[in-house]
Amino acid sequence: MADKVAVVAHRKKSLDGGLPELRRLLADAGVIEPLWYEVPKSRKAPKKVRKALDAGAELIFVWGGDGMVQRTVDALARAGADDVPLAILPAGTANLLAANLEIPEDLAEAVEIGLHGKRRSVDVGRVNGEHFAVMAGAGFDGELIRDADRGLKDRLGRLAYAWTGARHVRDGAVPMRVTVDGEEWYAGAASCVLFGNVGTITGGIRAFDDADPHDGRLEVGVATAEGALEWARTLGRMATGRSDGSPFIKITTGRKIRVDLAEPLIYEMDGGARDAAKKLKVRAVPAAITLCLPG
Repeated sequence: MADKVAVVAHRKKSLDGGLPELRRLLADAGVIEPLWYEVPKSRKAPKKVRKALDAGAELIFVWGGDGMVQRTVDALARAGADDVPLAILPAGTANLLAANLEIPEDLAEAVEIGLHGKRRSVDVGRVNGEHFAVMAGAGFDGELIRDADRGLKDRLGRLAYAWTGARHVRDGAVPMRVTVDGEEWYAGAASCVLFGNVGTITGGIRAFDDADPHDGRLEVGVATAEGALEWARTLGRMATGRSDGSPFIKITTGRKIRVDLAEPLIYEMDGGARDAAKKLKVRAVPAAITLCLPG
């Protein structure tokens, strides 16, 4: 077990007995005085992660939701700290990365995985200089995340994604050009473009059936569905079969992707909205972080 353990926690998030229970579980396991950092919002996390690294942390627990995990992943990747394992305590709404890695929403089990689970290097993606572990996207997806973030997640939980998704199915497509590894792959109107490091994305949708966070590549998808009927057909196909079986979905993989949009679009990464952009520069970053996984 690591000698110096750090906790970076979003104090407004909760799981089981809360942060006092986390302290108790760590103490019972022999971690009496962990490096302890609490933040009021996820954007404050990177500074605390850097402090933990400067203090010699050999293992970092992150407590919070997808935004908190993404900010921590970004800080570790920027620091080149691929030798410091990250343990996820899924205290958020969707917990996308934890769900993909089969880390349970059970505090005692998640702590056990962090302290004694296996360690494995995983890839991340990078969009316009910022890293993500699950997915990123623009268009329908970005608008959905932005609206869900406007207080709906706090009031409705996971239903926020369904609520906002229903509102945006009528949004129109936007002309875009997508270049993958130096070659034009798609040119035309699309309602969203997605980049996946793992298979399951926002709302529990299995979007990328062949995604593997250890292959040094990202999945790239565009959706051309417009309106409620086409989106219903598309999501139905995703739920019952392979995503690329839909006539409104086109998927490939690549290491370096560029998207040129006809107009600025909100984009998102790991469930957090970012400001609108007309260009997205995306690339896979192999073995950028180490995660604690179930045995």
